[in-house]
Amino acid sequence: MDKIQLLNTEIKEIKDIRLRENLEIIVSNLPDYFFLEPASSTGKYHPSFSLGEGGLLRHSKVAFRIGLELLNTSTFSEDFTPLERDLLLMSILVHDGLKKGKTEEKYVRFDHPILMANYLDELKDKLSLSKNELDFMKDVISSHMGEWNTNSYSKVVLPLPKTKYQKFVHLCDLLSSKKFLDVKFKDNEIIDRED
Repeated sequence: MDKIQLLNTEIKEIKDIRLRENLEIIVSNLPDYFFLEPASSTGKYHPSFSLGEGGLLRHSKVAFRIGLELLNTSTFSEDFTPLERDLLLMSILVHDGLKKGKTEEKYVRFDHPILMANYLDELKDKLSLSKNELDFMKDVISSHMGEWNTNSYSKVVLPLPKTKYQKFVHLCDLLSSKKFLDVKFKDNEIIDRED
């Protein structure tokens, strides 16, 4: 499986070459199931494009695309520096990277935002990210669940998004999970228009 190729469309959108190379390292270290599993086993909280084989990958691509589209407007682009833009997009792309744990477990891990943030720490020796860049990504990934930060099956309480960066990542994830979305894909790539 060529993990980089599966996310190449998104990776190419990272403007800073050093950050793009770091994203490739992170992506190449994601577990295989991230590219194969559905975003939701029940379909209860996700639209049809994120169900079935590759659904989690497609959910992440749509969240990324939402972020990209928003950041390409003056409404949002003026709020973030070019570095912040790239770090936000990188974080959105991998926010669910360990949704079923570091090694695939049967069920979604409620604490997957924290698992993914901690995983970035484990990868830090392979990365050229500064401590501030790494902390930025960990911060926005760990709070991406928003107000759904508690679960009756877990004692973990996830951090709530408070900063504009955390809220932006949460917004992109939230919108990508809305059942009213009807994003079309061909070979796991978003179709912008049909000719």
